[in-house]
Amino acid sequence: MPLNKLRNIGIAAHIDAGKTTVTERILFFTGTTRRIGEVHDGQATMDFMKQEQERGITIASAAISCTWSGYQINLIDTPGHVDFTVEVERSLRVIDGMIAVFCGVGGVEPQSETVWNQADRYRVPRIAFINKMDRPGADFQQVIAQMNKYLDANAFAFQLPIGAEEEFQGMVDILEEKALIFNGEMMQEAAVPEAMKDEVKEARLHLVEKLAEFDDAVMELFFEEKQVPAQRLKQVAREATLKMLITPVFCGAAYRNKGIHQLLDAVIDYLPSPIDVGAVVGLDIDDPEKSHTCHPSPTEPFSALAFKLIHDPFVGQQTFTRIFSGTLKSGMQVLNATRGKHERIGRILRIHAKEREEVSEAGPGDIIALIGMKLTKTGDTLCSDEHRMLLESIHIPPTVIEMKIAPAKRQEQTKLGEALHKLANEDPSFHVRYDEETEETVICGMGELHLEIILDRLKHEFKVEAEVGAPAVAFRETITTEVESDHKHAKQTGGKGQFARTVIRIEPNDGNGFEFVDKIKGGAIPMEYIPSVEKGIRKTMDKGILAGFPVVDVKVVLVDGAFHPVDSSDMAFQTCASMCFRHGFMKAQPILLEPLMKVEINTPDEYIGDVVGNLNRRRGKVESMRRYRKGSQKINALVPLMEMFGYATHLRNITSGRASYSMEFLKYTPVPKGVQEEVVKERNLAGIRK
Repeated sequence: MPLNKLRNIGIAAHIDAGKTTVTERILFFTGTTRRIGEVHDGQATMDFMKQEQERGITIASAAISCTWSGYQINLIDTPGHVDFTVEVERSLRVIDGMIAVFCGVGGVEPQSETVWNQADRYRVPRIAFINKMDRPGADFQQVIAQMNKYLDANAFAFQLPIGAEEEFQGMVDILEEKALIFNGEMMQEAAVPEAMKDEVKEARLHLVEKLAEFDDAVMELFFEEKQVPAQRLKQVAREATLKMLITPVFCGAAYRNKGIHQLLDAVIDYLPSPIDVGAVVGLDIDDPEKSHTCHPSPTEPFSALAFKLIHDPFVGQQTFTRIFSGTLKSGMQVLNATRGKHERIGRILRIHAKEREEVSEAGPGDIIALIGMKLTKTGDTLCSDEHRMLLESIHIPPTVIEMKIAPAKRQEQTKLGEALHKLANEDPSFHVRYDEETEETVICGMGELHLEIILDRLKHEFKVEAEVGAPAVAFRETITTEVESDHKHAKQTGGKGQFARTVIRIEPNDGNGFEFVDKIKGGAIPMEYIPSVEKGIRKTMDKGILAGFPVVDVKVVLVDGAFHPVDSSDMAFQTCASMCFRHGFMKAQPILLEPLMKVEINTPDEYIGDVVGNLNRRRGKVESMRRYRKGSQKINALVPLMEMFGYATHLRNITSGRASYSMEFLKYTPVPKGVQEEVVKERNLAGIRK
């Protein structure tokens, strides 16, 4: 398949906007599947995990290939639930274009904004599909207005719906000025309905006026008030879409099979091929000042990004990879630039959801699964030895919730450990840590549903029954002032002793993570022991000091020290640095940080007072309120996660089940002093720390 006839696209949106339903229709109409799978009966092709079928939601992004009008479309369906935002993140990193699906009734929802911002981060061009136009309350123009107001989308209608709600019959193509009427399974072209002629004319004029900004020929015809050919407008609209200057908007009702053919045509007309995306640039791993540029050509040096790991019971670990340049062949040796080690390629598979097709080689633009990779993890760059480079990796958000876990039977401890290791390998937003002091295993994730799915997979995939504690907030620790700490570690136990002295300056490092700076002069500490100092500090930070939570956003400057030619060792300096950091940390006015959540609540007008009052009692801060639809409002608030446990039940009670909410992580923020004292006291009573 020529590269200009390839489209790597993702489908992303808020939960329940109909992404998987749109995908199933695309697969059916492109002949990839012979029957339409439905989410509600657990038969969706893309939702092939047992947990997805039971809940009717998408959890893992799935890749599938299909063809339309002589073009190959590699399609990635992504989750809408905020707990699985890393799935969207890694999919957006490797796709070239995106279909953003919006519900014709719900419009721009909280997760729509998150996905849109993620797509902005990776500069992904997109088109929009307003789905569910047959539902009561659907309003096409209102959704476009919301897209422009809340997403700054520069959205322009390329279609107008004919009728709405139960009267939705089809759509008018604004560029071609023709109507497409659906009658059951049949679709026919027709003249624009008389009642819509003025509306279509105005919409086309509005679109032409916008496109004239990007093309002199269109500008000339516009000023001369001449008809601009549809084909010319398409070319200009494509260029504007690829540069992310506009977002073409289409409409339909995927469940009723309306608008999918036109959406597929739009993917080909307006979304980029690998050639349109152009070259990828990677940093030289030997010299970060230099960069390498690789064009999407089979003859260029090989470069690819591993974006997802899946443990498959039949073939073992599958490493999903997007190739940007060069050719990959089975048996070939490639460099994992992230880890600095070589990997040999085993089998190469093209994935059709749960079906697989083995191929001997793959080229630029291909999204494939590799079998037999031993070292490669999510976000790793694979490249040739001639062009040793690192591509932009994948942004992984921090975990916000944790729970203790233990096997139901003691003899299954090893089995549980292996299963958790495999799951953590697959999902970079899931972490496992072992607390040596309490001899407990703690799992951390993005939300309650995220950990619920992990536990479900442990039980059904790995056949491990586990007992878990209640979900708890994943706090962090940091400091607020700068201090200097001096510690000498000397131990004599007969024979060779231990000796080390470190002097460090600890400074707050807001939002920049951990930073270690070596300012040793005159060999006060030999060069070989400097990494030992950093290692000792890192180990202490992971375990926490104030209340046993990981330490973040701290800068440590090593300013002085001393050593003994016989008694100094790697372990002596690790121990000394650890104690030095502990003492300094406790003097630097340490505080706890808690996850602050962005909460959006849809509630009928009559319950607004109760909902806002309840948010205030939960230490929440209402940011804005806006009209959602007639008789109801959207409330945007910031609320600490620890106050949101059990909120779903409470909201149901105070609104008679008529309100709904969603939330996502925003940032870590300082905990009020009174709350901090409670948390530290509770952790001490529980014996978390000595």
